[in-house]
Amino acid sequence: MINIELMNEFESFYGHKAQITAYAPGRVNLIGDHTDYNQGFVLPAAINFGTWIVCTKRADKQVNVIAKDFNHKKVSFNLEQIDYSEQASWSNYVRGSLLAILDRYPDIQGADILVSGNLPQGAGLSSSASFEIAIIKAFTDLYQLAIKGIDAAKMGQWAENHFVGCKCGIMDQLISALGTKGQAMLLDCSNLEYSYANIPEDLAIVIVNSNVKRGLVNSEYNTRRQQCESAASFFGKRSLREVDLTELEAAKSKMDPVIYRRARHVLSESERTIRAMTALNEQDIVSLSRLMAESHRSLKEDFEVTTPELDVLVDIVSNVLKDKGGARMTGGGFGGCVVALVPQAKVDLLRQTVQVQYPMKTGLTPDIYVCTAEQGAFNQ
Repeated sequence: MINIELMNEFESFYGHKAQITAYAPGRVNLIGDHTDYNQGFVLPAAINFGTWIVCTKRADKQVNVIAKDFNHKKVSFNLEQIDYSEQASWSNYVRGSLLAILDRYPDIQGADILVSGNLPQGAGLSSSASFEIAIIKAFTDLYQLAIKGIDAAKMGQWAENHFVGCKCGIMDQLISALGTKGQAMLLDCSNLEYSYANIPEDLAIVIVNSNVKRGLVNSEYNTRRQQCESAASFFGKRSLREVDLTELEAAKSKMDPVIYRRARHVLSESERTIRAMTALNEQDIVSLSRLMAESHRSLKEDFEVTTPELDVLVDIVSNVLKDKGGARMTGGGFGGCVVALVPQAKVDLLRQTVQVQYPMKTGLTPDIYVCTAEQGAFNQ
């Protein structure tokens, strides 16, 4: 992918031409939230919003990064000493990703970089993973590194877990790297095996940003992960993937009620995700609608990561769709977005209804994105 506008802007800032452009999409998870770090199943799709990197090699270890979307702020650091930045927190995704690359390729040189994206920040569409995968793809192309899609995903996850400080699973990075046009990916997070399902052409992916802002690192996301680890430890297991619902129900009376509910969400959500894959393959939209509704209810009642605004949004969308499509909160929660699978013929009605009813009920203005499933950075 070539972005001529960014290449011209790069030249105006740096005084020389860019050598390559790289692009990585964001993602939306159709179903399967908070299952990835529990080694369960997820069903994401890469979307037509993402992050662009335009860059050129340097003959030294210096890295210069200009962020077009942050008023062209510039940071500079040396590959031989990469430190966490409190002042330019956005640059930590670059720093962490490069540390992950350096672990395998310690001899790479620096780069001049211009970055831009069109993913809304903090909306739950994985702007961070898109940023990480775009950087890794850029350096892979720039220095002809033998990095494949799964390698890139692991590097991006490492950057987020160990450098940025968010204990995310690998789903976001993997779908950004290996998404496929027109399809969703069923990913088994225990072994990284994946398969694809066609999204019916009659269904649009509609994402509605509640504009309730949240930051995963500073939210209760990490707390939920710790609670899931506690549930797994209760059973003497490494992860909740090794526990089944029957086993959980039998132990309910002996468990902390909150820990029990967290585990019930994770185990039931993984089962719903597998059934949703089957429903997509069979184009059984009625079943898919029901599964998405059950997912949202579980995220609200058992995992407690929705907000009143997200619940209102799902109700508004579901009342328009009935059983002709599905709607649920998506992402880490505590704000962010609702994802809906919407018949093309109902997209305009849905947009109008949300734009009228959501502000009336919440005082907030929604942002609505009609999306398509697209190729990942390492699938192009």
